This record gives sequence, C-alpha cells and structure tokens, in this order.
Amino acid sequence: MFVKEEIRQSFWFNLVVVLVVSTVLYILFFISLGWITAHGKELKIPNVTNKDMKSAIKTLEDMSFDVYVDSTYDPKLPSFVVMSQIPEVGAVVKSGRTVFITVNKKMPPLTPMPNLINLSFRIAEIQLKNNKLVLGDTSYQPDIAQGAVLKQLINGQEIRPGQMIPQGSRVSLVIGDGLSNVQLNVPDVVGMAYPEAVALLAGSGLIYTTIISGEITDTATAVVSNQSPKAMNEAGTANHIKEGDIIDITVKQEATQEELDDNRGGKPRSDNNTP
Repeated sequence: MFVKEEIRQSFWFNLVVVLVVSTVLYILFFISLGWITAHGKELKIPNVTNKDMKSAIKTLEDMSFDVYVDSTYDPKLPSFVVMSQIPEVGAVVKSGRTVFITVNKKMPPLTPMPNLINLSFRIAEIQLKNNKLVLGDTSYQPDIAQGAVLKQLINGQEIRPGQMIPQGSRVSLVIGDGLSNVQLNVPDVVGMAYPEAVALLAGSGLIYTTIISGEITDTATAVVSNQSPKAMNEAGTANHIKEGDIIDITVKQEATQEELDDNRGGKPRSDNNTP
C-alpha cells in the first residue's frame, strides 16, 4: 500500500511539474514573440526617387533595410539617378525589409533603328518614343506623300532601318509637305557629273530617281546621260515641272557628246534653265 501511494504521488507531482514548465514556456514564447518578429520596430519607407544611387543606398541601409538594385535607361534622366522604388514611399514595413530600386544606366544600350519611312509624323514620333529614341529636328520637303516620313537621319546622315544605335539618339525627320504649286523649268542635267546633277535637283526641290546604265566604277566622275522629263520639248521651249515632282536620271560612267546631244534633243544646255 505504501509503495502504491508513493507512486501515485510521484505521478501527480511530475504532471504538475510538466504543466508548470509548459505554461512558463508558453508565456515566455509569447513575450519574446514581439522581439523575434521585431514587433514595434516598423518603419516608413523613405523617398529616394530622383536621388543619386549611392545616397539612396546609404539612406536605406542606415535604416536597416536591405537594398536590391536594378537598372534601365531613360535618356531624359542623369546617370545613376533612382527612377523608381518598391515598396512605395510611405509604406510601413518591418526593419530588415528588402527595398528594390531601379537606377538609370550610365551607358545607353543599343536598339535597332525602326523603319519610319512612309509612316505619319505622329506614328513615327510614337515609334521613336517606344524605342527610347529622341525626336530631333523636323524639316519639310515638297512631296506627294504629304505628312509622311521621307527620310530618317542622325547627325545629318540617313540611318537605315535595323541599324543598331544607342538609346537616346536624336533622330531627325524629313516630312512630305505635299506638292507645291510652284512651276519650275525642268533643269537640264544631261552631261553633268552625277554629284553635281543630284545637288542641282535637290536644290530645286525635285525628287530624283537614278537609273544605272552599265558598270559604274566611280560615281564622282559618272555623268547623267539622259533624263525624263527633258529640259526642252520638241518645239524648243522649256518643259515645266512642279516643285516636289519626280525626275528620272540615267547615269553612265562615260557618254559620248553625240549621245548627250541626242538625249538632250540636240539643244545646248542652258546654264540658267531658261528657254
């Protein structure tokens, strides 16, 4: 009997000890839970947008935030400036939270030049913006394709579609201005050196198409052997053309004087293009 009573008392004693210890641990866990989860140490995300990257990182790290940096490119912003941040400004988070910032790259990445030819000015402007390119100077040229892009240039040089160029490049556009009502005497370019002829036509506000006859070894010395329309009609008076119209020129490396005279209609070229 005495042994059984002793065992019974020992069991209840141990049970009480276990319950007491469990209760104490339970209380301690909840007391320390606030400390473990940094309860009461919530912080507001500061505004680091438009700040320099180094300054932004220091500000965030001084507040015990981790920082993850990504980058993109905007030609309108300085290099290494913070463009955006996550979480947003004023968000309440716990200490140690990772803040994601996006900064502007120093060197612009390359992008293919879009094909803007024949697009309207408005659509071309949108295409440039989508490719992170900047609209440069806009000029107008008489052409039947009124309001359409005729040429795309960088630093005065035509740029072909698909050519890789830095984002932020300034692209100038030449836009069709419709056909002018100005009547011109058709310039006589037969017998002229090819570069001289195209300069004269362009200066007259005319569009030219070039037809190559035979092998061209040097465009600088090649000559215009024929043109359409011709400068003179069968009556020996000047033909007329509207500013912005098209004139076809045939180019050869060499042409005889007889060939040039025949193609000109046997009339000597007038330097001032008058009848």
